[in-house]
Amino acid sequence: MPNLDKAGTFKLGDRTVNRLGYGAMQLAGPHVFGPPKDPDAARAVLREAIAQGVNHIDTSDYYGPHVTNQLIREALHPYPDDLTIVTKIGAKRGDDASWLVANSPAELTQAVHDNLRNLGRDVLDVVNLRFMFGMAPTEGDIEPSLTAVAELQRQGLIRHIGISSATPRQVADARKIVPIVQVQNLYNLAHRTDDVLIETLAADGIAYVPFFPLGGFSPLQSATLTDVAAQLGATPMQVALAWLLRRSPNILLIPGTSSVAHLRENLAAPDVELTDEVMTKLDGIGAVA
Repeated sequence: MPNLDKAGTFKLGDRTVNRLGYGAMQLAGPHVFGPPKDPDAARAVLREAIAQGVNHIDTSDYYGPHVTNQLIREALHPYPDDLTIVTKIGAKRGDDASWLVANSPAELTQAVHDNLRNLGRDVLDVVNLRFMFGMAPTEGDIEPSLTAVAELQRQGLIRHIGISSATPRQVADARKIVPIVQVQNLYNLAHRTDDVLIETLAADGIAYVPFFPLGGFSPLQSATLTDVAAQLGATPMQVALAWLLRRSPNILLIPGTSSVAHLRENLAAPDVELTDEVMTKLDGIGAVA
């Protein structure tokens, strides 16, 4: 059994979570749309994650839509007391599987109630507002939508608020509106745009959660990563996760998979010990990406 204690813990508001968690996106069907081919296998992955010590699951009701949240409820409800479920709002899915903006107050309110219903919860632990100004973080006015989410928090439907796909300026602006417990952006060995932002958040005790920590739909590929993994007797993906764990103490990981075997492999990443020399080699991947 993997020792998640090696990765340490971090605070999300008043919740303490292991730094290595699980992302549920891949439990939906192809292109994160529709049901999985084998729902029983998906539920088995969720149960195994909890059995292995995971207490932080990342999801969204627009995965499927509704699919991953319903699977989480079916597999895990009633939930362990220490389980923190983080969800996202601000988008919706079209009938053609497209990703659409859904950030009006009415849409955000509906999204929160959909998450509550499909997860079987009375209050959501953490809700990330996903900014949809562009494919990558793009400047835009966040105040109307974030104010609407803050109102839902005041109503007692949300404990803590995070933001996703945010620029450094938007992070700063958001923190003036409401306390932010996490930022979730694209970041991994090869995509290092947020290096400075991570340090800023770490200094203030705010979590940074990389989505696609292993590259997402285009898995990380690097000769250096492959060579280092071979030398350490680990897989390239384990090394990529171990690098993120060492990168900064406020980084929380949510690698996703629909395979129990792959889940166990990911959760063994804290056992991979990276020397300073190896870290320097791996840092070079981002420098040339």
